[in-house]
Amino acid sequence: MNAKLVAWLVLPVVGLIVAGWLALLLLKALLGVVVYLLVGAAVVGGGVYLYRRTKRAIGPHSRAARRIEAARATYRQRNH
Repeated sequence: MNAKLVAWLVLPVVGLIVAGWLALLLLKALLGVVVYLLVGAAVVGGGVYLYRRTKRAIGPHSRAARRIEAARATYRQRNH
């Protein structure tokens, strides 16, 4: 009778410990995947942002290009 009482008290506690351990392993794996996804999204997003900024900075409608064209026009007008 005493062994049955110990078994009924110990087995649920052991079961809870094993279930908690497995839950923590699963949570750790899922959070690891989420962190990798967030870092990957940040890297790709940063690359796209830098590409667009660079493309806009050296494109034909950038401020620098407009200033150069205005200087050329001024120079042509002065020399004619």
